Amino acid sequence: MGRVPARRIPAVYAAPGRRAVRVTLVAAAGFNLFRYGLDRPVAATYALFAAVALGGLAKIPGTGRQRAATVLRLLPVCWLLVVVGTCLSVRTWSAVVGMLAVGFTLAFAAVGGPRPAGAAPGLQLLYILPSFPPYAPGTLAERLIGTTTGLALLVAAEALILPEPSPPSYRARATHAARTAAHCATLLAAPPYALTGPDIRAAWETGRSLRSLTVPEAERPAGPGVRDRALAHTGLATRTLLSRLVQLPAAPGGQPGREVTAVLRAVARLATATATCLRAGASPIAAYEDLVRTRAQLSAVSAGPIPTADSPAIGGSPPIGGSPATGPAATAGPASPGPAPTGESASTCAAPAGEPGSACPTPVGESASVCPAPAGDSPSAGPPPAGGSASAGPPLARKCAPGTARVPEFSAAVLRRHAAVLEIADAALAMATAADLSVHGRHTPMGIPHGRFWYARTWAPMLWWHRVRGHAGRRSVFFQNAVRIALALTAARLVAGVDTLPHGFWATLATLTLTRTTMDETWHTIRLALTGTLAGALVTAGVLSLAGTDTLVYAVVLPVWMLFAFTVGPVKGVGWAQGLFTVLVALVFAQLAPPTWRLAEVRMLDVLVGSVIGAVFGLLAWPRGAHDELRHAAAELLRRAAEIVVATGAAVAAGGAVAASSGVPGHRSLQRAIILAESAYAQFLSEPTPFGGAPRRSGLRTVDWQATLMAGHHTLWGADRLLTPPLTGLGPAAAGCVSGLGERVAGRMLLVSAALDPGADTPTGRIPLVDPVLEGPGGEPPGAPRLYYATVSWLDSLMTDLRRIPRGSPEAP
Repeated sequence: MGRVPARRIPAVYAAPGRRAVRVTLVAAAGFNLFRYGLDRPVAATYALFAAVALGGLAKIPGTGRQRAATVLRLLPVCWLLVVVGTCLSVRTWSAVVGMLAVGFTLAFAAVGGPRPAGAAPGLQLLYILPSFPPYAPGTLAERLIGTTTGLALLVAAEALILPEPSPPSYRARATHAARTAAHCATLLAAPPYALTGPDIRAAWETGRSLRSLTVPEAERPAGPGVRDRALAHTGLATRTLLSRLVQLPAAPGGQPGREVTAVLRAVARLATATATCLRAGASPIAAYEDLVRTRAQLSAVSAGPIPTADSPAIGGSPPIGGSPATGPAATAGPASPGPAPTGESASTCAAPAGEPGSACPTPVGESASVCPAPAGDSPSAGPPPAGGSASAGPPLARKCAPGTARVPEFSAAVLRRHAAVLEIADAALAMATAADLSVHGRHTPMGIPHGRFWYARTWAPMLWWHRVRGHAGRRSVFFQNAVRIALALTAARLVAGVDTLPHGFWATLATLTLTRTTMDETWHTIRLALTGTLAGALVTAGVLSLAGTDTLVYAVVLPVWMLFAFTVGPVKGVGWAQGLFTVLVALVFAQLAPPTWRLAEVRMLDVLVGSVIGAVFGLLAWPRGAHDELRHAAAELLRRAAEIVVATGAAVAAGGAVAASSGVPGHRSLQRAIILAESAYAQFLSEPTPFGGAPRRSGLRTVDWQATLMAGHHTLWGADRLLTPPLTGLGPAAAGCVSGLGERVAGRMLLVSAALDPGADTPTGRIPLVDPVLEGPGGEPPGAPRLYYATVSWLDSLMTDLRRIPRGSPEAP
């Protein structure tokens, strides 16, 4: 006879089953220890509900050991909630006021990342439980002992029982991405100077693996601290680096030039050193300084001017070869990461006038080979030989003013590629700086610039204050959710206290578990919950009628039912969960006081009251959740980005004569808009339907919100890079082109913004996705410097983002 194949537990029950085993063991052990071993019913109640609160109701992400560490850190908070709830239960009004304050604070703590957000419902329960009568401050010690025992057992169970495999951490993902970037840069620096199809696909896939939506919640660097911010910054910079490497244009004539090749090789070394830093902790200072030098050499060859040994240094610094300069020219580093690290050698690059990055002065004793053309002059010689690089042959040169070197003539294609390579170098430098900061924190040995890495030297309380202040407004979905749930819980506590609702604790718990972020979802949840509660109440009435006051029956059935409820409930949905939990709480309270079948009736009434309260506040407080807020946040992001695009274009065209400050003070409005849009987008993905009908839902789903967010990030990064002082004019023709292109791109941003969030009087009509004026290469201004091509490349990348936003449009590519 053949063997009967063993039945396996469906995979969907695996994770809930493991959690159910841990919660059941802890809750049953703590409850039975105090109830039957020590005859302490109060401690038994708190031991059981502490385990259920943070082990079942809370959704703390991560593996068992990660959850155990989170619960251990939350233990003082749990003590505080039990103490405050016990003290404020003396009067109904004090308990209601406490519910409002505690409910908002715990819900708003979600701004701290996935772990505080997941723990919030369980912490709410630990305040709700002691805030109800009886007012018994004399039992506070017993309550704290029970809570501590339950949480201690939960920590041990999470860490030791049925361990789960750990997914790759975000740092490991960033390490792999840095290695991939090093591989791509190595290929681009050697013949045939191109990436193969598999290399391109690997780069795109690696970049996508760093997107937050593809990373488990527990691994996302979403906290407000320095290391979390820096690790998130590392991921963004690495994704940008991979994208720039893949999109690097081919070298004209197949010869990239010596300086370009040197930069790409330095990028490969720095990416490798960054991967080592993320894995082993070794700071990539040497590779960083190497890339700073090679980048400056390419920047000097491409743009100039370069001081010679007999001319003063830029900005009035002492001559090169003398004492180290102390002015801006001596300290300016690459545009992306800011000033060079402290302790950098004297040969590190200084930024020349008219260059948005940094450049190396010609060493003493060497002959200069390049010089700039006067502003607005046209080339005095023809294009360079095939290859268009400084190393492809003797460059044609102009006469230079005294004290400056000579600059070669480059074709437009070569200058565009130089600009692209310098962007690659900037992204690599930002990646290395952020990675080192994420590993070493404030003790990093690298010199950290203030602009983009403003958080590097900021203390943790101030970083929390920045995060809280950024979301302290009605446009933040975190603020909306906190207000909604706090008002609902406060109303439930008020009704339970004023009407002396029997077991009013259950009504407040129902409000907590059934209120959702949209009205449609709340109503759908309530219908299922009421159906499940009714079925559970019928089962409860039957069990209580049959078993009567025989507590042994309830003690035996409780752990079995708890295991079943916490395994099946999360999989089957809220209806099953409410029905099973109705029977569970009846089994618990039947062991604490003589039960009757009326307990089922009370449970049904309480859930109904809590559901009605949740529905009312779901309707009154932002009933569409993140659906409307995402439209507004994305439109506001594009409006702020348009302002910066216009200001940056004007500043570059005027050589810095127009004020357009970079960094946190100048771009704070756009940074806040990005934060609000990202949080709204994250909640939007968890909301299945909007309130008020499906047509707007389908419109929202056809928008590429990631492209909107990336447009904001690209605006910030490009403006920071291009506005690094000192700036000089581009010449009349190039300045006019840059200013006009910036205005057109800003105009497209405003049109898309109006389409995403139209007002009552917004004109309707089809918006073309591509501005005909921006399509195609067009005429290049004669004698345009590399700064012009860097600016045009930035504006073109923004237009690419804008074209991707309406992905559902028939005109979308």
